[in-house]
Amino acid sequence: MITLEVCANSVASALAAQEGGAVRVELCDNMADGGTTPSPGQITVARKLLNIKLYVIIRPRGADFLYSDIEFDSMVADVQYCINAGCDGIVIGMLNANGTVDKERCGKLVQMAKQAGLGVTFHRAFDMCADQAQALEDIIELGIERILTSGGKSTALEGSRAIADLVKKADGRIAIMAGSGITEINVADLVLFTGVSEIHGTLQTRVQSRMQYHNDHIVMGTNFGDEYAVDVTSLDRVRETIKRANQDPQG
Repeated sequence: MITLEVCANSVASALAAQEGGAVRVELCDNMADGGTTPSPGQITVARKLLNIKLYVIIRPRGADFLYSDIEFDSMVADVQYCINAGCDGIVIGMLNANGTVDKERCGKLVQMAKQAGLGVTFHRAFDMCADQAQALEDIIELGIERILTSGGKSTALEGSRAIADLVKKADGRIAIMAGSGITEINVADLVLFTGVSEIHGTLQTRVQSRMQYHNDHIVMGTNFGDEYAVDVTSLDRVRETIKRANQDPQG
């Protein structure tokens, strides 16, 4: 059985993921920055309404994965909040300046999580490592349960050869979860080629606002776009992706 984790940008997206058959939600904010830690309110409400596993990304900002002492302190506080809120796991990733895994700091967060019974995923900071083979061994040594990766490329399809190689190198010691650019159209081929048993995607659709009045002469953020629409995970896309990921390639 190929399982799907949905990267959810809101409680509404998390609920759509659950109804569509996902086994786990990675709750994030600021998708345009690659995902940052969501608000305490979002975490609390998601935990209240979800029956499937809830993992929360622990990432104070976008850009790289080399963090200051102050940023790390905020990550520790966020992990503690997730523990107190009853989350099932956290999603982390920290690197040293030379592109290696920051084992010391990652280890501290892993220890916090595991002592409280939470699982840990290492996110796509892995794709920014200088040596993926060494990073794989370091992450296994830390006791992390899975790695989310696009194979060091912008999308999992582009990095599919590297993902397949990681699955072989991992040899069941850690789960390799393919993510980035996965859709209901390409998921079957990706699963067949890489041999992964876990996939990760946003699977969103654009939902128009119910606002009647529109001010078309203003941009509220730094990205030009539709101020009266929001991207939300699609229940139908979740269902279709799971169905196609598990279809018999011979049938």
